[in-house]
Amino acid sequence: MAVRLPRPHRLDVYIAAGGLLGGLLLWGIGLAARPATEPIVLFPGRWPILLPLAVTAGCELLRRTAPRTALLTALAALTLDTVTQGNLVTLLMFTDVIYAAVLYGTPGSARRIPWISGLLSVAATVVPFAVWRVPETLLIGVAVGIVALAPASTGLIVRNHRDAAEAARLRAEQTALLAEMDRAQAVTAERARMARELHDMVANHLSAIAIHSTAALSLDDPRTSQEALAVIRENSVEGLAEMRRLIGLLRDSSGDIEPVAAPTLDGLAALVDGARVNGLDVTLDAAHGTVPAPVELAAYRIVQESLTNALKHASPGRVIVSLAERDGALTVAVTSRYGDRDGPSAPGSGAGLVGMRERTALLGGTLEAGPEDSPDGKIWAVRATLPVVEGDFA
Repeated sequence: MAVRLPRPHRLDVYIAAGGLLGGLLLWGIGLAARPATEPIVLFPGRWPILLPLAVTAGCELLRRTAPRTALLTALAALTLDTVTQGNLVTLLMFTDVIYAAVLYGTPGSARRIPWISGLLSVAATVVPFAVWRVPETLLIGVAVGIVALAPASTGLIVRNHRDAAEAARLRAEQTALLAEMDRAQAVTAERARMARELHDMVANHLSAIAIHSTAALSLDDPRTSQEALAVIRENSVEGLAEMRRLIGLLRDSSGDIEPVAAPTLDGLAALVDGARVNGLDVTLDAAHGTVPAPVELAAYRIVQESLTNALKHASPGRVIVSLAERDGALTVAVTSRYGDRDGPSAPGSGAGLVGMRERTALLGGTLEAGPEDSPDGKIWAVRATLPVVEGDFA
């Protein structure tokens, strides 16, 4: 099967055509590099000059796509040009082929070619002088250095600068990619935090509104309906206040709403009182010292969500809320009767449990939620353990 050579670069075509035309111009006016009387000229006359010129011009076509092949072929053409009267353009194109071999060749070629050119320049300086002991022979080494070492060194310098620029570009792209990933993660984390806050702030009040509105619509008792409407109004006002607090969290200090302080464990009594107003029989047992603000917020939200779930799903009975601090951790437990309820209920999506687990995981704690057996029957228990040591959470 025939091997298809890669298409030459457009600039290489221009270089090859320019070199060939320039060489033909010098050949046409009879300007050769050496006179026919020199001993090194084995093929005198005008016509032998054209072969190495044409071959070197063809190598220019391959300077970018096949630099090693171009260099070896051009070296053979230069050797042939040396035993003719020679053409200055052939020599110039050979220097460009060496430059291109270093610049576009493999990394191994880029390292080896300058070293080989340097060794040849030293050998061309030392050996002729040692043989003939004539100072003029030192010019041979200078000529070899100009033809071989100078373009190879230039190509190496340009390649190093090009590689450094490419590495800098890749680093910039990687930095931009990492920054975009960090931004996306930050946005995702912030969306999750906002979802938790929105759910925990509003779900309790909306659940109470849904349950009491259902009771008011299903019972033909004006007094019961009046009580249900009072509870609905109270939860509506509190829910609106919570929404305003969330808006305050989302605005900066330059906005028209100042952020409100996050709830703390000191507000558990009021939270329990609100649950009692909504119809729950709640007992609060809190024994703890001062804990970090993130732990306070997480514990408050866990109790709040547990009371909301009890309001929506629990059977009639006592709900027990207990907090205790021991062994460097704050334990939160909320238990309620488990089973089918007779009264109205509100639908649940499971987002509350997800939010509680996320809050606990962010603090490096543990959370368990599910039915349990107790002396009073089957209960639903939520138990969380939150480390209170500052270094245990971000």
